[in-house]
Amino acid sequence: MKKFLFCAVFIPLLICVSISLPGLAKAKDMYIYPAKGQSQQQLEKDKYDCYMWAKKETGFDPMQAPKATQPPPPQSESNSNALRGAARGAAVGAVAGAIAGDTGKGAAIGAGTGALLGGMKKREHYRQQEQAQDQWAQEQASQYQKKRNEYNRAFKACMEAKGYTVK
Repeated sequence: MKKFLFCAVFIPLLICVSISLPGLAKAKDMYIYPAKGQSQQQLEKDKYDCYMWAKKETGFDPMQAPKATQPPPPQSESNSNALRGAARGAAVGAVAGAIAGDTGKGAAIGAGTGALLGGMKKREHYRQQEQAQDQWAQEQASQYQKKRNEYNRAFKACMEAKGYTVK
């Protein structure tokens, strides 16, 4: 299950990031125009220089795959919730049945009810785990995008300082 969740979260994230990684030729979502007649060779040199500077200033390298933290570990949930619920329900049902005059019938009804409630508790536990995984994935994507935006701003500032128009 851990491997499935890991793959389900990271493979799409890595695909999105790898598609959006810029080469040195252009930064993500940026068009660079040599406003002062710079040559193609000068443009490439300036892009590389700005890539190195922006990477140093922001600590973010758009050429590297994102390094994500480990997803939150799944909380262990006993597989015996339904059995424990059934046992407790049977005990309570037996007492209630004894009061009403039919211990066996009360125990059976209590066991069924307890098993149902135990199963519902287990299902809720899995739902909470899924929510935690989703939240973690969203936080990872948000952190990556924030760092990427900082890098883009630094890269753009550098290119503009070298006499380029950057849109």
